[in-house]
Amino acid sequence: MIPFVKHMAFDYGRAEQVSPLIRRVIARNPGPFTFTGTGTHIVGHGTVAVIDPGPDLPSHLDAILAATAGEQISHIFVTHAHLDHSPLARPLAAATGATIYAGGAPARPSGGDDRLEAGDDLAFSPDVALMDGARFFGPGWTIKAMATPGHTASHFAYALAEENALFPGDCVMGWSTSVISPPDGDMADYMASLEKVRRRRFTTLWPAHGPPIREVDAFLDAYLAHRHARERQVLEALEVLGPATIRRLVPMLYADVDRRLHPAAAHSTLAHLIKLVREGRVSCRGLPTFGAVFRAGRLRDAA
Repeated sequence: MIPFVKHMAFDYGRAEQVSPLIRRVIARNPGPFTFTGTGTHIVGHGTVAVIDPGPDLPSHLDAILAATAGEQISHIFVTHAHLDHSPLARPLAAATGATIYAGGAPARPSGGDDRLEAGDDLAFSPDVALMDGARFFGPGWTIKAMATPGHTASHFAYALAEENALFPGDCVMGWSTSVISPPDGDMADYMASLEKVRRRRFTTLWPAHGPPIREVDAFLDAYLAHRHARERQVLEALEVLGPATIRRLVPMLYADVDRRLHPAAAHSTLAHLIKLVREGRVSCRGLPTFGAVFRAGRLRDAA
């Protein structure tokens, strides 16, 4: 069981000092994929960095500017190009003169018939494309960019050295698991990114949605165990059902999940199946897509 953390006291539009170097402002965009809304984090004092400015809401832009009145925003860091994270970056940069940093690969639209609520921001591009390990400095703060592909191909997390903290974007969320939606999302990359984060032994994670995670090691152990367990469940379901499509698998695999989330679950199921096909543990004729029929094990060679 993942030890989810879901309680968080906050007021929309109000900056809260959540650690010596971090302030948080929650955008008013609650939903089944954003929880209470996107958390924009402000790092430092005087000259500051903003992480995940969030959706293009004038009220949220006003809240960030009010929270940093009399200060300089020098850096805007975006974890990934989804509509709940990146669209406000450009208006915020225009208002402040800050530089926008993010992964450089453009988003690839998700496949399937069901578009996720927090969809792709295809118009987004940073001023500076990041390299893994790049460091940035301000008065009293140091941020290191950490490539964490998987949720999207160009997803980055940001480590705050002075507090041994990480802003993981949607790589890790305290209130829920993360959706992995091919082709931009990749399950093998995602699981490798979780291992990478775990090896760093951070004291606190500040996800973009929901409360901070303070029991980091136990949480990440459970998060990874959940993904491995889901993979086993996919294999077991194919053994029980025989050849099956994703639409047939999802109700069985996610019977205990709100049906409103089943479209998102279908994307993550496809991501697991693509990984298993690559590994030769599942087979399908043609490409592994939403409409494909999947079977446990490899296809026999044609006679």
